[in-house]
Amino acid sequence: MSNVIEIRGIIRNFQLGQETVYVLKGIDLDIERGEYVAIMGPSGSGKSTLMNLLGCLDTPTAGSYNLNGQDVSQMTDDELAEIRNKEIGFVFQTFNLLPRTTALDNVALPMVYAGASKKDREHRAAEVLTDVGLADRMDHKPNQLSGGQRQRVAVGRALVNKPSIILADEPTGNLDSKTSLEILQLFDQIHQAGNTVIMVTHEEDVAERAHRIIRLRDGVIESDIRNK
Repeated sequence: MSNVIEIRGIIRNFQLGQETVYVLKGIDLDIERGEYVAIMGPSGSGKSTLMNLLGCLDTPTAGSYNLNGQDVSQMTDDELAEIRNKEIGFVFQTFNLLPRTTALDNVALPMVYAGASKKDREHRAAEVLTDVGLADRMDHKPNQLSGGQRQRVAVGRALVNKPSIILADEPTGNLDSKTSLEILQLFDQIHQAGNTVIMVTHEEDVAERAHRIIRLRDGVIESDIRNK
């Protein structure tokens, strides 16, 4: 299998006044196309910083990041925005939906930025909402949906542009245990359909669903275990 992500010697420092904070201290990481990976680590381990780098929301201080054959570590903000929209589907703990917009239009949003026609957007968004079990909720706005349904809309939005990777940041963090299980089952289905899924979580039972668990501590990879 080919690698969708290749990271070499990634360092990320932040300046706080006169002080330099060393967050990531030389990370090497390959993720194959179609893998299901969980990233874990205690607070301050660097997992959020790594997530931001993987998601092209930030660039490294040093090192290289190859995403789907493109070196994104040297890109401009505009180039990164384009890569994010095309290659990465984000799912956040807080859903990040537009409150006054229907589920269909929320899901279609990345296709607006990609320049797709209205007809294509609506067709693809309806297809994805059906896939995530919301065929009967397309015209509902977020405040008319339960937490689990909102997260399904967010997952649909992440899938709509057929990205190289789905990046999920604590996707069950705001959900009760029953709804969390439903969302995790949805991620299982997404992975089985051939998508690469990377999930940042602090919950062991959530991480156990992944096929590989990478643990960070103090800015380095402490362990990298395939469990399936």
